[in-house]
Amino acid sequence: MIRYAKPTTVDEALALLGGGTWRILAGGTDFYPAQGSKPFRDNVLDINGLTALRGIAETGSHWVIGARTTWTDVIRYPLPAAFDALKQAAREVGSAQIQNVASVAGNLCNASPAADGVPGLLVLDAEVELRSAAATRHLPLSDFVLGNRRTALQPGEMVTAIRVPKPRGMSAFVKLGARRYLVISIAMVAARLVVENGIVTEAAIAVGSCSAVAKRLAGVEAALRGLVVDAGLVDAVRSASMAELSPIADVRGSAEYRLEAVREIAARAVLEAAGKPTGDKVAA
Repeated sequence: MIRYAKPTTVDEALALLGGGTWRILAGGTDFYPAQGSKPFRDNVLDINGLTALRGIAETGSHWVIGARTTWTDVIRYPLPAAFDALKQAAREVGSAQIQNVASVAGNLCNASPAADGVPGLLVLDAEVELRSAAATRHLPLSDFVLGNRRTALQPGEMVTAIRVPKPRGMSAFVKLGARRYLVISIAMVAARLVVENGIVTEAAIAVGSCSAVAKRLAGVEAALRGLVVDAGLVDAVRSASMAELSPIADVRGSAEYRLEAVREIAARAVLEAAGKPTGDKVAA
């Protein structure tokens, strides 16, 4: 017999997880489409009653985003400019109706290579809080998403929060798709820069939809550090190594097209994060 449970406290949810195998239901925007017309075969743990897991809070060292926080919550919350890429990505998660119910943690746990929220969180050095009835642990987001539909969640664990060490600078997100709205990305880039006295002192660049998991681009980051904020940023992005990427060819675009497109949209994201947005939305 298939079981359904809707706990009202986190401890109750963790106790259930520790006592059997459950499929967690949060916003449901990926859960139900993935189920399709097949009959349910897994026990369903509905966490939509866990009000303690929804909301954004500031501590002395971190911003903490509860696992059930929606993308609309992220858009509306007064976060620092370093979160602008994440807010821009939030507006690309399906429609407004989807954003109202889809959870940030669900976007991570679904572990799609095209998950809109992952690049924006990677450039913020986010970590994932994982709890079981016995322990709590924290993993860098880059160690949590392991591959297409694969995460580091262990039996009995659930994501309870995303933690972001208080970031500096400004950020931007650029997504390329076949149409303007309601589209799976061909490629997407988040960029966060810290600029001091007209010089880039910190750079974080992440790309999604161009490898099995979204990746930080160490070569591009290194090429940008120390540069004057001018047109040279575009040249640096275009010539830097992007060895981390291994795009596939599919119905949305060839691997070669994706690599070329990433350089263009990365340049646009970098310019916007540096406070030099291109008025016509073209990098160069």
